[in-house]
Amino acid sequence: MNATKPWYMSRTVWASLITVLTGTAGLFGLPLGEVDDAALTETVLETVTAISGIFALFGRLSATTKIG
Repeated sequence: MNATKPWYMSRTVWASLITVLTGTAGLFGLPLGEVDDAALTETVLETVTAISGIFALFGRLSATTKIG
C-alpha cells in the first residue's frame, strides 16, 4: 500500500471525529440517541468530497501556470 490520500478523505478519521463529537455532545447533555453514526459519517465524507472538488476546480481555473 504505497498510495496516499489527504487526511480529510479518510473514512476512519471522519468516523473517529464524529464518535468523539457525539460523545462530547452527550457529556454536555445534548440528546443524540437517534443519530446514526454511520450515516452521519457518510454524509460528512460526501460533503467534504464535494467541497474539495469545488476547491480543486476553482484552483485549476484560477491558476496562472500550466500543468506539466
